[in-house]
Amino acid sequence: MTHIARKFLATALVSTVLSFSAHAATLNIHNGGDPTSLDPQKISGDWENRIDGDIFEGLVTEDPKDNPIPGQAASWTISPDQKVYTFKLRDGIKWSDGHPVTAQDFVFAFQRLMDPKTAAQYAYLQYTIKNAEKINKGEIKDLTQLGVKAIDDKTLEITLENPTPYFLNALMHYTAYPLPKHVVEAKGDQWVKIENIVTNGAYKPVEWVPGSHVANVKNDQYYDAKDVKIDKVNFYTLEDQAAALKRYRAGEFDVVTSFPADQYEWLQKNLPGQAHVVPFLGTYYYVLNATKPPFNDKRVRQALSMAVNREVIGPKILGTGELPMYSWVPPGTANYGEPAYVSWKDEPYKQKVEEAKKLLKEAGFGPDHPLKAQLRYNTNDNHKRIAVAIAAMWKPLGVDVELYNTETKVHYDGMKRGEVEIGRAGWLADYNDPINFLSLLSTGVDMNYGRWSNPKYDALITQGNEQTDLKKRAEIYKQAEQLALDDSAAIPIYYYVSQNIVAPKVQGFVDNIQDIHRTRWLSIKE
Repeated sequence: MTHIARKFLATALVSTVLSFSAHAATLNIHNGGDPTSLDPQKISGDWENRIDGDIFEGLVTEDPKDNPIPGQAASWTISPDQKVYTFKLRDGIKWSDGHPVTAQDFVFAFQRLMDPKTAAQYAYLQYTIKNAEKINKGEIKDLTQLGVKAIDDKTLEITLENPTPYFLNALMHYTAYPLPKHVVEAKGDQWVKIENIVTNGAYKPVEWVPGSHVANVKNDQYYDAKDVKIDKVNFYTLEDQAAALKRYRAGEFDVVTSFPADQYEWLQKNLPGQAHVVPFLGTYYYVLNATKPPFNDKRVRQALSMAVNREVIGPKILGTGELPMYSWVPPGTANYGEPAYVSWKDEPYKQKVEEAKKLLKEAGFGPDHPLKAQLRYNTNDNHKRIAVAIAAMWKPLGVDVELYNTETKVHYDGMKRGEVEIGRAGWLADYNDPINFLSLLSTGVDMNYGRWSNPKYDALITQGNEQTDLKKRAEIYKQAEQLALDDSAAIPIYYYVSQNIVAPKVQGFVDNIQDIHRTRWLSIKE
């Protein structure tokens, strides 16, 4: 984990204080978890993405509706075979220290991302780039064999393994952000310390107090700085949703990024128009450690999945209308059509429970020999509510559940280490394409927390990745999805809705399918 300075230099503090007049526009955001780093190749959560998406910018960036628009690239061309993208960088783009942003900064960043020594857990998101996977897995040692080349300072060429319909969307992801080559080479892993870091986005960080907040200020070197309306944005760490709502009502927060679901009705009545609850590309699920008995038994996994009464979770347990999830890819995902579903989706719930009991009995469990399991979740009112409810749903099966919660960083660290028996997880799409969900179940992927592995599944994913016909590609992916569902690779629970509370004075907040809201598009109306 990258070490970040807890205090920033006195000189930086003085200049920052002097730079803010009484009229400076400041946005205070409740951001949930504590970031692990500001290095875009060392992060993995939406709470980290909110910060890094403000301070860095890729070749392609998001508009307020989360559509791809030119970012650091002014334009691009795509070869007739759709495998070679040539980007022309904007004139005069700079890092926050005034150093020019060049094509070499992008080459350096992509090579570092794929270098096994970096151990970037999200590197696989860019495996569509030529030789990326082989380099990342150590099969090719020469980083220059990566399909990312600087033609000159302002021209970048990216060659893909196969035509990739979502590639421009993938370039909006933080794994595609450039890095300041001149700083990283000089400072090594210390480049992200507050006194060292330089950024190319609309903002630059000036303070990080772990467990408290990250403060960003407007980057005057940004090419569109004149149109950036908010001068400073504070991202506050707070995992207690009820406390976050109280601070919002007290005027301490302008935006809350999640709230206790049982407060939704109150918000609608008392703060009309301020709660934004809309569907978006995200899934809430439980993983079971498929490498450890008894969860390596498909019957156990299926029984636990069948006994989850998904229909009551959204409307009754949460109260915000989340839809029950019986597929792995959410309906409405681009380039896919209708997803695959578990075979028992439409059975009456009582029938599902009876079948679940039979499956557990076959696996050797029952009232005389209860299945004992630990269910872990990261600290959050809604996660606790769901865990308590699901433990109660499993009780009639003779399952004895111990609930165990930890802060977000600790929770996901344990998941990645394979220490969890049953664990809560959530996935927010990095780009709108089925592979972004399906790859979560591929062998060897860091985010495959349950470590479920199936060679046939992996082969289908590879085959789909190589398919240029979108219809055939979708058919292959759907075969893979069905295989995973039939094997109960994980327990899908519900499709997410985004839950934000936005103060009336915040202008420009546009609900979108990926819940991305960059501060550069916002303003404050006092």
